[in-house]
Amino acid sequence: MSAVSSALLGWATSGRGFRGAAPCALALIVMACGGSAVAAEVVALGASNTWGKGVARGQAYPAHLRRLLAARGIHVRVRNAGINGNTTAQMRSRLARVITADTRVVLLQPGGNDRRRGTPQHVRRANVRAIKRRLRARGIAVVMVRNRLIRRVARSFPRPDGQRFLGPGYRAMAARLLPRVVRALRR
Repeated sequence: MSAVSSALLGWATSGRGFRGAAPCALALIVMACGGSAVAAEVVALGASNTWGKGVARGQAYPAHLRRLLAARGIHVRVRNAGINGNTTAQMRSRLARVITADTRVVLLQPGGNDRRRGTPQHVRRANVRAIKRRLRARGIAVVMVRNRLIRRVARSFPRPDGQRFLGPGYRAMAARLLPRVVRALRR
């Protein structure tokens, strides 16, 4: 039973709410239809540092972020849409498949795969601008996960392969992103 369903059922049967069968029936309908307090979605779009290469899915930064948000009472879906090796052109081309009607915030981590594959910097920038423009046109907030954030976290949590973190590093990334995500969700 979702938090909304249980609160509605409790309120309807507590004597504080409406009396009679209608409120109880409404609560049961909400529960039967899968009513949930989780309607908004945060999507993490990026490459290997988003996907969490080298760690279990529950240790990637989007999973840590979901737990941190829930601990603050913010119950949203946090979907990991990272793909190892993705370039900004690939992220841009799959954007429509990644975003849903419930998406409120996208964490965009362009990464360094463009540079590693020889993509000119102006092309990378144009792809990032196009992604941001498409998201904002749909009213979706964009939180950039820049390489400098990853480098700052790496000072305290070294990356064994020089590129990707272990669980504690991903947890630190999520903690650093948390205030920005909370602000974006409250807009």
